[in-house]
Amino acid sequence: MTKNFCRWRKSRYSEPNGECVEVGLAFDGTIGVRDTKEDGTGPILEFTSDEWRDFLRTIRAGS
Repeated sequence: MTKNFCRWRKSRYSEPNGECVEVGLAFDGTIGVRDTKEDGTGPILEFTSDEWRDFLRTIRAGS
C-alpha cells in the first residue's frame, strides 16, 4: 500500500527542462522519491530515515 506523502519538493539539482525528482515525507517519517514527469501518478520509491541517510551519504561520497 502506498503511503500518503506531503510537502513534496523538487531537488535543487534538478534540470529546468523538467528532468526532475521530488522528495516527499509521510507522517510516519518515510521518505518518498518520485519522477516529476509522471505528474504525481508514477511509482514512488520509499526509504526509511536510516536508508535515506545512507543513500545520501553514499551519493555525497561519490561511491
